[in-house]
Amino acid sequence: MKTTGKILIMAVILSGMTTAYHQAQTAEDILRKTDEIIYAPKDQVSTITITLIDKNGNKSVRKAEIRHKERNKRFTRFTAPASQAGIAFLSLPDDVMYIYLPAFGRERRIASHVKNQSFAGTDFTYEDMEAVPYSEKFDPTLKETTDEYFILELVPKPGIRSDYSRLVMQVDRNLFLPVHIDYYNRGNQKIKEMEVEYEQVQGYRAQKRITMKDLEKEHTTIMEVEKISFDNNLDDSEFSLRKLRQQ
Repeated sequence: MKTTGKILIMAVILSGMTTAYHQAQTAEDILRKTDEIIYAPKDQVSTITITLIDKNGNKSVRKAEIRHKERNKRFTRFTAPASQAGIAFLSLPDDVMYIYLPAFGRERRIASHVKNQSFAGTDFTYEDMEAVPYSEKFDPTLKETTDEYFILELVPKPGIRSDYSRLVMQVDRNLFLPVHIDYYNRGNQKIKEMEVEYEQVQGYRAQKRITMKDLEKEHTTIMEVEKISFDNNLDDSEFSLRKLRQQ
């Protein structure tokens, strides 16, 4: 009987510890950990294939290279086809973004009020492409916890300009990474949804395939990572206006 009593007491203690652990997983904790995993590498270089699919099933394919450093520097340049090659996008800290169009031979800074425009004809906007951790831009609320996912609702922080009124994010409970995001406009209508698949590369969880669907236009963009490397010791000069202008 004494042994049984000890087992029961231990079970109660363990149950309490488990409950306390789950209670500790606040929305802020989950989102912060998600960002820590996403931005764990010092930098990364990836080559991607971008497939655009219209509502009739017609496809067009593009190639691009993306470089990312720390939490707030991202450089994207299209390499194919010829009509898109050379188009480049630079995202820097403090809401600074530039687009370079070879046809004009100069860069243009992207104003905050036009961040909702399509990025080079894809279903991603400039806002989607900017390098900003979720926890720095959104205030999260934990709406639901299932066996597989944390369901977070993200709303822009006060003072943050966004074309989205909210995001609903499914975070894989094992990976602590977003696998599905629903995007809502300022009229609270769901306008887009994104799916993300991952793979293990160099000890990191890397994005393998990203599918963004525009529900209003019935248009889809699929980004597939063909090659990726981490911790390349990229210099800050890789994220400069001078680099943006290079062909």
